[in-house]
Amino acid sequence: MTPAGSNPKRGTILVGISSWTEPTLVKAGTFYPKEARSAEDRLKFYASQFPIVEVDSSYYYPPSERNSALWSERSPADFTFDVKAYSLLTQHPTKVDSLFKEVREALPQELAAKRNVYAERMPSELVDQVWERFGSALMPLHSAGKLGCILFQFPQYFVISRKNKEYIVECKERLPDYRICVEFRHQSWMEQRNQEETISFLEDHDLPYVCVDMPQGFVTSLPPVAAATPRELAVVRFHGRNRETWEKKTNTAAERFEYEYSRRELLPWVPKIQELASQARETHVVMNNCYRDYAVNNARQLAALLD
Repeated sequence: MTPAGSNPKRGTILVGISSWTEPTLVKAGTFYPKEARSAEDRLKFYASQFPIVEVDSSYYYPPSERNSALWSERSPADFTFDVKAYSLLTQHPTKVDSLFKEVREALPQELAAKRNVYAERMPSELVDQVWERFGSALMPLHSAGKLGCILFQFPQYFVISRKNKEYIVECKERLPDYRICVEFRHQSWMEQRNQEETISFLEDHDLPYVCVDMPQGFVTSLPPVAAATPRELAVVRFHGRNRETWEKKTNTAAERFEYEYSRRELLPWVPKIQELASQARETHVVMNNCYRDYAVNNARQLAALLD
């Protein structure tokens, strides 16, 4: 569904989910038809129901050009993929066995023996190689006009600072062919005293701020502020409001985001998203409460409310 509406001043709103291959969604059996048994079948069916999807697997393992080409081939011409940036590029700990083979084999022995590695501790030429390979892997989607944006979700220890602002700008410069958007996970960026500074910084560098709905009351909580920092793209992500699991170590990401929104909880976002769409050419709304069919149910609900 692409609920652009009849308002000529309103940009296109694309509503979808993260992780269309999430095992609990597939296992639930309430969204995909029984005949959709393969990854290809599921993507084709998903793309018949929603106009956008967020690729989550690229955070854990960098994508390949082959996968990008297959995703493009198996989706409609006007379908959009937002792609989550690889963990090494967002300063998260990254599993050594997830690195590109050539990069992994070139690691210094003391790093190769570890389970996780950080970019700042790797030789710079290897980090450069990861950036280049990651960008090249997405080119088939970009060339087909199907790459929406690359989501840079930074960790909870990535606090507001000059150094971290410089790194965000570096991320944009590293991927000059693509649009990137920025999601924070530390309250310092959007505290009342810093909110204007953060929004102005992103506006100055033409970087979309990722608006979020999440549990409140944690250091990792950001307020549900709706802001369209560039005029080209606005992004909203819904993480659910499960306070019990928000900062808990769970076996899977799906367990952490186990929360289904009520209609009453979604309604306040309708005018906010419509306001974003009046400011941006395109607005991406992604349900990340990726447990069973919660995300697809809420995405359909919200799209209907927006329509």
